[in-house]
Amino acid sequence: MANILIVDDSKTSRKILRGALEEAGYTVVGEAADGNQGVDMYKELKPDVVTMDITMPNKDGIEALGEIMNYDSQAKVVMVTAAGQKTKMIEAIKAGAADFIQKPFEPETIISTIKKVVG
Repeated sequence: MANILIVDDSKTSRKILRGALEEAGYTVVGEAADGNQGVDMYKELKPDVVTMDITMPNKDGIEALGEIMNYDSQAKVVMVTAAGQKTKMIEAIKAGAADFIQKPFEPETIISTIKKVVG
């Protein structure tokens, strides 16, 4: 099963993602609360997949995605979006995002998206 890094400024979102992923047999190797921490942890932990919130303090998900893709062009980053962030979603796809999960979370959607990305 894949190793996953969760990057989200919301403790509640991280908890929901961790619960759904671990229940499905994935290993959550780390949690980051902002984009800066997420990029650093990606380089350190080299996870198979990253879930990346778009709206975060210090460095947003789009910037962090760009840095991760520059560091590792094979990175698999799944963006986490709130409803109504269509412009940001298009930006993220252009920057190399593998897929999207929309809030509010549905565990089935989280797992099917991760399975699709892992291959």
